[in-house]
Formats: sequence, C-alpha cells, structure tokens
Amino acid sequence: METLLLEIGSEEIPAGYIDPALKALSANLTKQLTNARIQHSDAKVFGTPRRLAVQVGSVASKQTSVQSEIIGPPAKVGFDTSGRPTVAAQKFAEKVGVTVDKLMVKKTPKGDYLSAHKTERGQLTRTLLKEILPEVILATPFPKKMRWANLDIEFARPIHYIVAMLGKSVIVFQLGDIKSNRYTRGHYFMAPNKIKLTHADDYVKALKSVYVVVDINARKKMLQREIDKVAGELGGDILPDEELLDINTNLVEYPIAVVGKFDEEFLEVPDEVLINAMREHQKYFSVVNRQGKLQPGFISINNTRAKDMTLVASGHERVIRARLADAQFFYRGDLEVSNDDRVKKLKGVLFQAKLGTMHAKMKRIRRVAKYIAGKIEDQDKKDAQKADLKKRVGRAAELCKSDLVSQVVGEFPKLQGVMGRIYAVVAGELPTVAAAVEEHYRPVHSGAALPQTTVGATLSIADKIDSICGCFSVGLVPTGASDPYALRRQGIGIIQIMQNKAFSISLRKLILTCLKQFDIKSKKQIEATAEKVHVFLKNRISHLLAEEGYSKDIIAAVVDVSADDVPNTWNRVAALEALKKQKDFEALVAGFKRVVNILKKSGKMERAAKTPAINAKLFEDKSETALYAAYQQIEQTVVKAMQKAQYDQALKAIASLRESVDHFFDDVMVMTDDKRIRNNRLNLLGHIAGLFGKFADFSKIST
Repeated sequence: METLLLEIGSEEIPAGYIDPALKALSANLTKQLTNARIQHSDAKVFGTPRRLAVQVGSVASKQTSVQSEIIGPPAKVGFDTSGRPTVAAQKFAEKVGVTVDKLMVKKTPKGDYLSAHKTERGQLTRTLLKEILPEVILATPFPKKMRWANLDIEFARPIHYIVAMLGKSVIVFQLGDIKSNRYTRGHYFMAPNKIKLTHADDYVKALKSVYVVVDINARKKMLQREIDKVAGELGGDILPDEELLDINTNLVEYPIAVVGKFDEEFLEVPDEVLINAMREHQKYFSVVNRQGKLQPGFISINNTRAKDMTLVASGHERVIRARLADAQFFYRGDLEVSNDDRVKKLKGVLFQAKLGTMHAKMKRIRRVAKYIAGKIEDQDKKDAQKADLKKRVGRAAELCKSDLVSQVVGEFPKLQGVMGRIYAVVAGELPTVAAAVEEHYRPVHSGAALPQTTVGATLSIADKIDSICGCFSVGLVPTGASDPYALRRQGIGIIQIMQNKAFSISLRKLILTCLKQFDIKSKKQIEATAEKVHVFLKNRISHLLAEEGYSKDIIAAVVDVSADDVPNTWNRVAALEALKKQKDFEALVAGFKRVVNILKKSGKMERAAKTPAINAKLFEDKSETALYAAYQQIEQTVVKAMQKAQYDQALKAIASLRESVDHFFDDVMVMTDDKRIRNNRLNLLGHIAGLFGKFADFSKIST
C-alpha cells in the first residue's frame, strides 16, 4: 500500500475555480481507481492559485484479481457418447484460456452445460495509472477552459508541470508537451526553484519549506491569524466576511497581511459604499472599532513578503484612495437629485423588452403591493404595525427601484436596494418605508435573510410575483436547468416570506390580480397562465417542504388537495406528518382508501363534494346508523377547527371515524341490488370522503 500523489502546476487559476475543481478532481480519481479494482483509502485535496493536487492513501500495488464462471455449449455437444471432448469443447477451452481437463459440467434449468472458471489477474497499479491520470486531469470541469501553444488539450490555465507519484516511484505519462515527474515548484517569487520529492508523503512538508501552504484549511487559518494580528495596529477588528476570507485564501500561496489607511474625509460616504469599494474591487478587509463603526483603514492580503512592507502598504493606499474618491464623487452627486426625480428617470430603463420599463414595473408592483397590504390589514386589524399599511407600502413601492439610476449603483451594482434605503433615510422617509426599499430584494440567494418588516415583506412578494407572472405571460418559462430570470429563486422567496410572516393570502387570487396588470386581452389566456404560475409555485412549495424533511407522500397528499394558502399548507403537512407516526394510522388510511375505491368504481367519486343528502330511514344495519351519527358529530368540529387553523384537532376528529368505518365495511354490503339502499350508502361514503378530502388526499399516502 502506497500514497498516490497527483499535482497539476499551472498559471494562476481564478479563485472561484479552485474548490469546485478539486472536488471534481478528487471524486473522479477515486471513482476511476474503484472502477479499475484498485483498493485505496480516502483522498485529500490541496490547492493554490498555481496548483491543484490530490493525495490518495493506501493505494494497492496492483488490481484485485477477479474470478468468473463462463458457461459454454451444452454438455451433450461438448462430449461424445464415449465421454471424449469434442471439437466444440476444445474450442470453448481455447476461448476461455484453460485446458480441456479443467472444463466442468454445470446443471442449469435448461440442462447440463460446459463451464469453466477464469481468473483475470490484476495488473500493476503503476501501469493502469498511466492511462487513468491523464484522463482525470483533462476531465476536470471549469466554467471556462483554454488552449495554449499548438496543443489540442484544454485546462483552466496553461499547465507548466505535472507531478505523479506512487510512493517513491514516478508514474510516467505524457500530456500535451509535458512529461510527468517528481519535481514540484516552490513559491513563484520567494522560492521559484524546482523541489525534488523523494516520496508522495513528503508533499505538504516539502512545499511548506518553500513558502507554499498547499493545505487550504491551514492557509485559511494562517490568513485569519495574520489579519487578526494586524487589525490591532488600527485599534479595531476585522469586519466578519467568511466569503471574502475564502476568496483571499485562494488568491495566495503564502498569505501576508498588510495594513493600510485612508483619509477620514471619506467616512462621510455611507459605510456600505466604502466596504463595497474595498471588497469588490480590491478584495480588502474592512476594519471596525469595538462599537462596530467603520475605521479609516483596511487590510490587504499579499502573496509575497517584500523587503519593505511599508512601500507595499503605500501602494495599496494609492489604489484605494482613487476608488474611494470615485465613490465620494458619485455619492455627493446622488444627493443633489431627489428620489422622485430618480423615479421619473426609470421611464428610460428597460425591465424586459416585452414587459416594458422599470417605471411600468414599479407601477404594477405598487398596485399589487396595495392589494396584498389590504389582505394583511383585513387579517388582523388590531396589529398596530399593520395600521395604514397600504399607504406605507405604496410609498415604498414608488421608491423601490429608484436607486437603479443613481451614480453609486451604476458603479457598485451590488448596492441596489441598499442605496435606495440610504437615500430614503436622507430624504426623511418613514423608517419602515426606507427599510422596505432594501428588503424587497430579499432573499437574494438560497438561505439568505428574509424581509424583517411587514412593509418589506409585502413589497418583496409584489415584486417577485410581478416578475414571475410577467415572464410567464410572454412565454419566458423556466425549462430544465435554464432559468435566466431566476424565477425559481423568486418563487421560493415568495413562499418563504408568506410562511415566515404567516400571510394567509390566496395564491390564486394574487396571481390573477397580478396578471390583470399585463396586456393580456383574452380571459381564457389569463386563466391558463394563472394555472401555469400556480402549478409553478406549488412545485416550489413541495420542494421546500421536502427540504424540511417532510415525507413526499404526505406532501403530495396535502398539496394536491390545496396549496393556495401557504401557512395553511405547512400546518396541514405538519399535522398529518405527526398523525402518520401514530400506531393506528395505517388502518385509518386503509379505511379511507377503501371508501375512495368504492366511490370510484361506482362513478360517484367526482361528485363526492356535492353528495346528495343521506336518508337515515333507509339504513338497514346498526353500523350504518353508527357511522352516520359519528359523521354528524364530528363534521362541525372539523369545519370549525380548520377555519381556526387548528389542524391537529381537525385530524384527530377525522381519525376518530376509523372504527365506525371499519364496522361499516365489516357488516354492510355497499353495492347491494336495491338501488335506493345502494345509492344511500354511497352517499354516506361520499360525505365521509368529502370530510377527509377537506384536509388531504389520503389515497396518495403510502402505508
């Protein structure tokens, strides 16, 4: 058992490429080893901007041998009447590579056949790796690949060298114009010479001695220590930013933190702008004091330790000064323009060619947001936060896209919404209105924060449903992996906000209200589009419920009955999931499925919701009377409990029918010859099915 090492040395690979490439490289290599029947243990990955590496431990020196049984011709064909082998037996023996005397007779359902055991002896791992490793290297995925020189191979960046070792031995192969060897490279500036590896296990230690911290986690910890140490020079702490930490980790091979300062005059610019300018353009860390206030300083991560680091710091300071001066200029210019003037400028900004301008979108959002606000106010008129909600939502809707024409957002696009909130505060807008302008973009990605204010949540839903309905109305529907307008993310956002804020708003009515804002002349087309959008959102609901761990059959049972009210749907799924854990749940479902099956066979299932009245005088058995009495007793209980969203109580009441249903089927022949009695019994079952159907389609539940 030896350690396998594969290192691909190249020109600088973009930071965002490294982690995904290493995962794919490792997975592909271990898969190929497994497919080749080469035993091995887990793989470790290492990477810097100039190298990708995989180290696999306990790799066997040769393939595992495989013994197989091969069936040949029938025994009566392979041997003559005297028991001597025929030509057929001799040919079969030659084919499988054994002597005739090694052939055996195997009894099968079709008769006796000749058979032979063949052993495929394993090849040396070194031999197989000569074919495997080049394939693994070239199969590494990247968002973009390139070619170089006159070679026909592709990689993220031109490859300079390849290290391929199994223990002390080199796995020799050719890739393009490069021959694999045992020589890695040190730090490009501080130790650029070749480093000879005597063993694959020496890799990490050997590189550390030449200023390359190839272990990504170790390099990240080293970087964190560096920035924490130098932050003290500015009397503060690093503004937490895990993503920026990861980016910088993959930008260097040996992290060296440098502290820099900028003029305090730039602090007049909002913190968000300064932080964005330092982060997005230069990948600098911001520094805050103990109170969280931004300080006039930053920390940059260098890949080389210079003789005079003060010169390095001054270079960074000159660069950032130019950036911050631009930000200051743009911010001051924006303050000279009113928010209402910016709103007017939206008439010149296109949202989508078939859907008009951002100004038109803003007006649609405002109408839909007011509709949602009205529904929320009606739900709870006592809530002080919801008082006068329409007015605040309307004003926030007017301003929500205004910062798109600001100079700062033009320079720093990621600040859309943030600048809208800042400019609204400067203009003296209500705090909830200003907050909503920023919050209406939330959630910006999976797992991101949701709007905190009711105004922001309302506006966010209106904006997202407008985008979804608008795109669906002009045929821009997500297909497969294609979703250029991020409609799936926006649909998930709507559902998450409604669930988080307990907004019991009809999705169907919301969709229809929104679609009426578009130029759709045909009522039939509106209804068809509304159905497509509703199915689209139902799929998002099912997806989110599954992510939370609910059973797929429970989700289908509930969602297929109704998913129009998001909090209602979640509560019904939770209640049914809890009931499923009860010991008599299977019997309950079995009873209901029997009800449904009989109704389907009779052709009455479609009319179960409008079942004729039950005539108690036609009952012939006490079990009929008992079931009808039990139904009458719980019907109002179920209806009232569901109206109050007390779904667990409604389910308990429904479940209490199980025993009466079981007795009914044990004692009564539903499909009797007497038509009046048969129909009356079917009507009784129809009412029972209707009661179950208010909650979920129990026939979809697997037991």
